[in-house]
Amino acid sequence: MPQIPQTLHELTVGQLSARSGAAVSALHFYEAKGLISSRRTSGNQRRYSRDALRRVAFVRAAQRVGIPLATIRDALAELPEERTPNRDDWARLSETWRSELDERIKQLGRLRDHLTDCIGCGCLSLETCVLSNPNDISGDTISGSRLMPERRSAGCP
Repeated sequence: MPQIPQTLHELTVGQLSARSGAAVSALHFYEAKGLISSRRTSGNQRRYSRDALRRVAFVRAAQRVGIPLATIRDALAELPEERTPNRDDWARLSETWRSELDERIKQLGRLRDHLTDCIGCGCLSLETCVLSNPNDISGDTISGSRLMPERRSAGCP
């Protein structure tokens, strides 16, 4: 059986951009953050393996639901090198992210429910502002913005 040349298994940054829908600058950013990787040709041009397409799709899907890039990078690092994330990988990772997403949904619900109060206040210094200062322990005794005294670390004059 004839071998397929390696170059057919690789994509230029422009090809990866066109196929994935991500801007070239975004791909460079993803690479700088360790989300995808490339090799350099003798002319110093980037070449991406085909699994980069699935990885970029994975990154973009995770970003759409609010997963931070550092968390995405850690998840991708668990996968074997040059293996595309598959449905089982996504299911496993999305399960680990579920509690984080549930907490974000709860925060967004709180924002929605109290947004009118904060817009009416204008300065986010309501006595019981659950948005600008959730779980405020001083809110029962004082209102408005206050600077808290700085804590001196041990050994500082």
